[in-house]
Amino acid sequence: MLDASRLDKKATHRARRFKEAGIQLPALREEETKDLATKKKNEERLQKVIATAGVASRRKAEELILLGLVTVNGKVETTLGTKVNPLQDIISVEGKVIDTLPSEKEYYVLNKPRGYITSTIDPQGRPTVMDLMKAVKTRVYPVGRLDYASEGLLLFTNDGDFAHRVMHPSTQVRRTYLVKIKGYVSEKQIRELKEGVNLSDGFVKPLKVRKHEKLENKEWIEIEITEGKNLEIRRIFAVLDLEVERLRRISIGKLKVHAIPVGKFIKLAKTDIDAIFE
Repeated sequence: MLDASRLDKKATHRARRFKEAGIQLPALREEETKDLATKKKNEERLQKVIATAGVASRRKAEELILLGLVTVNGKVETTLGTKVNPLQDIISVEGKVIDTLPSEKEYYVLNKPRGYITSTIDPQGRPTVMDLMKAVKTRVYPVGRLDYASEGLLLFTNDGDFAHRVMHPSTQVRRTYLVKIKGYVSEKQIRELKEGVNLSDGFVKPLKVRKHEKLENKEWIEIEITEGKNLEIRRIFAVLDLEVERLRRISIGKLKVHAIPVGKFIKLAKTDIDAIFE
């Protein structure tokens, strides 16, 4: 019969000798299985990890992956849905290693002025909304977009899940805009807007359309939608041959921008976040 105590002492002595010699012993099979299970448990989709790290929205992260601008452990990864472990894998976006360790989630709202690109960088050298967010030390990115000539409420965060929830059509988040039209809008055109219009990428029916303020040869119209198509508001009015002079987003959900000076931002509290989805 084997002396278990004697074998344990012998194994311990051999392990000590290997360690002193700098030789790495292979992991026990049980340890390998446990490590594999832990790695699998921590794995997430690559685009979600990039978004959670505050690099870009999940949609933008998918574009970066497809363009071959993302590497995992030094290897270019172009497959959407690839699983990675943010606690172990080294992920680079456009040649820069990103910080994938969990960080505190932060949320901001900016009252965007006209003349700024809603992007983290512009190849043409135009000013971006990030120029207005320099006082924020956390790496945040814009949620959705307002085009160069548009203004108003723009969200920023480093929370990829939050950004995805705000932008996804299934959440039906309400966005309200004030639109200044050159000339006047007839009651017939208001009815047509309320009934919905066909755009090149689908039918859009606003939740609300009403006249807001009448000026000399111009008129402000308030419109509320839940869609998020590119340049959607301008295209809706263009269908009816109405020219948009100014476009201002005034609210998302119950979160409003009127109290924030143009070009300034504030940090949001939990109650503000909840107001977006009410």
